Amino acid sequence: MKCLLVYDIPHDRTRTKIADFCLDYGLDRIQYSAFVGDLTRTYQEELMLKIGERLGKQPGKVQLFTICDKDWRQRLEIIQEAEDAGDEE
Repeated sequence: MKCLLVYDIPHDRTRTKIADFCLDYGLDRIQYSAFVGDLTRTYQEELMLKIGERLGKQPGKVQLFTICDKDWRQRLEIIQEAEDAGDEE
């Protein structure tokens, strides 16, 4: 099942570790604090448990949204890659 995980965590070390968890679960980074990928419900719950344990009592927000295939196919996006410095006009 497609899912989107976003977070707002002020503590640098904790934020980095949570990003590592997301990558370990096969999620792809789409923004600095946003990841997307396919995870079963069991893995979603496992990942959120790990994140919650790592976050502990520190401030932060973590949200995981499931997205059905139909909604995922209907997403709109703009992706522009940075140009090389020598290609500027």
